[in-house]
Amino acid sequence: MEPFSAPEPGFPAEKSSSALQKKFRVLVGVTGSVAALKLPLLIAELLQIPELEVKVVTTERAKHFYNAQEIPVTLYSDEDEWQLWKGRSDPVLHIELRRWADLMLVAPLDANTLAKLANGICDNLLTCVIRAWDLSKPLLFCPAMNTAMWEHPITARQVEQLKGFGYTEIPCIVKKLVCGDEGRGAMAEVWTITESVKRILEERGLPTGS
Repeated sequence: MEPFSAPEPGFPAEKSSSALQKKFRVLVGVTGSVAALKLPLLIAELLQIPELEVKVVTTERAKHFYNAQEIPVTLYSDEDEWQLWKGRSDPVLHIELRRWADLMLVAPLDANTLAKLANGICDNLLTCVIRAWDLSKPLLFCPAMNTAMWEHPITARQVEQLKGFGYTEIPCIVKKLVCGDEGRGAMAEVWTITESVKRILEERGLPTGS
């Protein structure tokens, strides 16, 4: 994890150069699903898109599945929220990230965080960012969980709740899961997720490199 010691250029203050202002800013949220193993690949693919700037917000459980040294962008976690804020005049990280991002992508979204978001629970940095999210900006989410969890009736209700907020689902797929079960519940393929981001850029007339 990259320590948050001083604001980066243009963050949290919005006084960036014209070059920085050209970039489209994507905040990737990662939660505690085995699919978090794909985070390094996902970030690498996103960084292939021209003029895209990426930061990552992770839950503590997600850290179990990837090596932070393989993530070549700024990575924030709960610890950073509390280290940054010392007094009333200090910035609040989840609000600064909400302001910074043009788009949020939660990949993977595990069953636990899905349930939190559907019910407005915000007990970590990632869920606080989403609870404060500007609904005029796109938010994409990629569910990922065991087939038995996916097929539980509460899951469909919670997914529909998120879509009701205006968030966009990138549906999970059928494949053999890490646990050995085969069925629906696996996170969408990285290329599918990347193409979804590209479509949003194209809608805004921004270059995608494709």
